[in-house]
Amino acid sequence: MSEVNGNGTTRETQSGQTWQIRRAAAQDIPQIMALLVEVNMVHHNGRPDLFKGPTTKYTEEELAELLQDDTRPVFVCDDGEGRILGHAFTVFQEEKGSNLMQDMRTLYIDDICVDEKARGLHVGAGLYEHVATFAKESGCYHITLNVWECNPGARAFYEKMGLTPYRTGMEKIL
Repeated sequence: MSEVNGNGTTRETQSGQTWQIRRAAAQDIPQIMALLVEVNMVHHNGRPDLFKGPTTKYTEEELAELLQDDTRPVFVCDDGEGRILGHAFTVFQEEKGSNLMQDMRTLYIDDICVDEKARGLHVGAGLYEHVATFAKESGCYHITLNVWECNPGARAFYEKMGLTPYRTGMEKIL
């Protein structure tokens, strides 16, 4: 069962556990930082030529500032006992006045991560569904994201959520 309201999304799992998806707050920073290391290591292990590891995309200070930015909403899945099971970093993007592109508002998913210990609880699906509802309620035309080819599990997850490719990035290592 899932319920969306102004405070977030509350979901009961098959095991009867209840968790809530809500905007991230300052008290979540230490646990979000740990999840950011998990994300980094997936990418580092897949592409050590590009990604340093272990590290994080943001410092604690940068993350604290980011959590105050309404153009870059961050959501967390909270188990109700203070444990963060996953996060979703998003960014509003707008195309306006282009000679080529239609005017549109987009919610870009910069990152979704589920704690390794919470896999199988449908936290990722819950985060994605919450973000999709939030995007629709915010007047977005679509949701976009990038998936690294070194992370086929993420690609399969996003395809299962109904996303389809709309552009492809390519490279040649010199």
